Amino acid sequence: MSKLDERLAELGITIPTVSKPVAAYLPAVVTGNLVFTAGQLPFVDGALPATGKVGAEVDADAAKLMARTCVLNGLAAAHGVIGSLERITRVVKVVGFVASDPSFTGQPGVINGASELLGEIFGEAGAHARSAVGVAVLPLDAPVEIEFVFEFA
Repeated sequence: MSKLDERLAELGITIPTVSKPVAAYLPAVVTGNLVFTAGQLPFVDGALPATGKVGAEVDADAAKLMARTCVLNGLAAAHGVIGSLERITRVVKVVGFVASDPSFTGQPGVINGASELLGEIFGEAGAHARSAVGVAVLPLDAPVEIEFVFEFA
């Protein structure tokens, strides 16, 4: 068992299989030593656990948990193009989108769900640059969508 597999087991995390894209795109692409993922929705077994705007139909704490799910889906997409998550040497960038009620301003707290999990999994290599953006609506009325850039060797 690899060091990363051991860490995932300690955290009780299982990386899902890559979700089928909901439109005409690839889940992830490689250029040089970087993996760029498509925006990852918080699918669990092919379904969204909730829909709607954060701060209205969806509670911020539930959205934060969905941001963690987006990480797992992003790692699955990366695994699909580089063959092993053990090859990831750094999380470079996280761009998080939060479908927000107009009065909701807690987007950074929601996307912290993803940032914190990446730190738990990768330690120092999980520290990254980040954007947390509030938007009017996301595909399939998802509350959260996150894209990732990973460096690998």
